[in-house]
Amino acid sequence: MKLITLNIWGGHVLGPLLKFINAHQDIDIFCFQEVYHNAERRISTDVENPVFLDIFSKLQAHLPQHRGFFTPVVNGSYGICAFVKKTTQVVREGEELIHENPHYKGSGPTHSRKLQWLQCRAEGDFLIINVHGLWNGQGKTDAPERLLQSQKIKAFMDTFSLPKILVGDFNLRPETQSMKILGVGMDNWIQVHKTASTRTRLYTKEEPYADYILTSGVTVDDFQVMPHVVSDHAPLLLDFNVHVLDTVM
Repeated sequence: MKLITLNIWGGHVLGPLLKFINAHQDIDIFCFQEVYHNAERRISTDVENPVFLDIFSKLQAHLPQHRGFFTPVVNGSYGICAFVKKTTQVVREGEELIHENPHYKGSGPTHSRKLQWLQCRAEGDFLIINVHGLWNGQGKTDAPERLLQSQKIKAFMDTFSLPKILVGDFNLRPETQSMKILGVGMDNWIQVHKTASTRTRLYTKEEPYADYILTSGVTVDDFQVMPHVVSDHAPLLLDFNVHVLDTVM
């Protein structure tokens, strides 16, 4: 099976993004971050970069063989999503609060955060966890709220006795304790491949890392940081096979 994770930047690079989607209809699972779904206004305060408030619908229109699952995080209309090919059964799905900001003013990136999870079934059952980790305006290093967020993600994953694939934009450097918490018992493919960056030329800051794929209980045939410039984040590709376990939850 194949999975792509990508922070789509609100659809800012819309033409290349949709062309990329059209060319990758064979992908079984897409996980996206920074997604608007019938939104009335933008969350981002970076007004110089246009976004599309109906990007989820545009993606679904270009993925007719996939089922879309949207997890709202802000105002019921901004969050994260997954598209799963209809040949793969989604047994159940849900969301989990992993960071809460009760003082959020309604715009900007310091909002609360959720993970999206899907229990899928192919040869066997496996768990997909899609995350867009918190941003605190102080870089991508450890902070108490980030450590707590990682502990919550790890505790949630540990409730499932299934092969797991954890993906997304974590807003973390690879050497942080927050990433080490998530990496316990899992393979971090950014580290395995000694990846130099998960950003594209559209990213103008210095920090080269944000996006990750971590796995346990699956055989990975291929991992790539894809060269396509469809966002300020690079798409990450995972080609994998699920180990069939006797005990599932």
